[in-house]
Amino acid sequence: MSTSPRPMRRVDPAEARAAVAGALLAIVPDADVESLGDDTPFRGELDLDSLDFLTFVETVCARTGVRIDEADYPRLTTVASCVAFLSEP
Repeated sequence: MSTSPRPMRRVDPAEARAAVAGALLAIVPDADVESLGDDTPFRGELDLDSLDFLTFVETVCARTGVRIDEADYPRLTTVASCVAFLSEP
């Protein structure tokens, strides 16, 4: 019996943006996510270490239901890139 990969769910850009902002605020509650530029690499801007980033990924997965594999991590560097990844067809 062969197993196929789990289908990936996608969300609309507004839901994706809200999930990303919520996940960042869960890790850094005093972060000013609204003023964080869409193209600003948030790991450096918010001083996220590798465990913080893993928590971010897990939180985004839980909030959206989108599967994020380790190979996808390089695509999750800015708010804009996260929104694009989460909402791509």
